[in-house]
Amino acid sequence: MTRRCRGEDPGYVVVEGVPLQAARQGRRPVDGTRVGEGDPGLFGPRSVTWQLHADPMMWVAGVRALYFQALHPRAVRGVMQNSDFRKEAVGRLMRTENFVGTTTYGTTDAAEKAGARVRKIHRMLSAVDPDTGERYGVDEPELLLWVHCAEIDSYLHIMRRSGYPITDAHADRYIREHLVSARLVGLDPDAVPANRAEMSAYFEKVRPELAVGAEAREVDDFLRRPPTHPLLVPAREVLWRRVSRLAYASLPPYAHELYGRAAAEPATVTRQLRAYGTLLRRVPARLRWQLPPKHVLRAMSRLGPGSRPAPYKLGG
Repeated sequence: MTRRCRGEDPGYVVVEGVPLQAARQGRRPVDGTRVGEGDPGLFGPRSVTWQLHADPMMWVAGVRALYFQALHPRAVRGVMQNSDFRKEAVGRLMRTENFVGTTTYGTTDAAEKAGARVRKIHRMLSAVDPDTGERYGVDEPELLLWVHCAEIDSYLHIMRRSGYPITDAHADRYIREHLVSARLVGLDPDAVPANRAEMSAYFEKVRPELAVGAEAREVDDFLRRPPTHPLLVPAREVLWRRVSRLAYASLPPYAHELYGRAAAEPATVTRQLRAYGTLLRRVPARLRWQLPPKHVLRAMSRLGPGSRPAPYKLGG
C-alpha cells in the first residue's frame, strides 16, 4: 500500500509506513522525519533500526553474521586473501560495529562518508579463484549482496530469537530500511530484498552456491578458538566460547550441515539466547553505551533525550 504525505512535497512517498524513496535514495531519514536543528542521520529515532541497533545482543548477531558470510566461497576468499584474518578478525568485527553505529546514529554526512570509504576500499581489492585462476573484484554486486543479506538476516534473527519484541511488520520495515545501507556499500537498492519474503527467496536462490572450503574452515576455527594471551584463556572459555557457540547454533540447519558440526536442538538454542539476552539487557543501557565510540550517547546529545532507543518505541 502506498500513500502520499507531506503535501508540500509531492515526491515524498511512504510505503507501509516507511518512506521508500528515502530508503532507496538516501535523501531523508527513513523514519519520515525531517532534519531540524539536529541531524537525525539516515535512519532517524523513529526507525526500527534505531531501536534494534542499541541492543547488546547485536554482538552475538555480529558473530553469527561472520559464520554465515563465510559460507560463500568467493566472498570469504576476498576477505582471506586481503587480510590476515587470524590477526585482524577482532578488528574487522570492531570496524563493522563502528560502521553500523556511524550509519545508524551518526549524522547524514558522517554516514555518507563512511559509505564512501567502504566503497573506495572495496574498489581497490580483488581475489583469485585458486581453481580457475580468475581474478575478481570484492565489490562484485553478487558478493556485496550476499554479505549484506547475511548481515541483516543475522541481526534480525538473533534479536527476535533472544526476546526483543519484533513483529513481522517490524521485521519487514527493518529489511526495507536497510536499502539505505545497501546503497552505502555500493549496491543498487532496487536489486536488494526489501521484505522477509524477498529475503527468504534470495537465500533459497543462492543456497546452491554455498560451500565450506579452507577459508571458511579458518573462520570457523578462529571464531571457536581465537588467539588469546595465556592469562586470558579462562575468560575466553567462559565468555567468548558461549557467544561463539550461540551464534553458530543459531545458523540455519543447512549451514550446520555445510560446516559439518552439529548444534543444539533449536528449542534449546532459543532458550539460551533468551537467557543470554535477558542477562545482557539487565546491564543499564547508559552504562553499555559508554563504551567507545559512544554512538548512541552522541546521537542523544545531538537530538535530545527523546531520541533514546527503546523497544517500546517500535509501535505497531
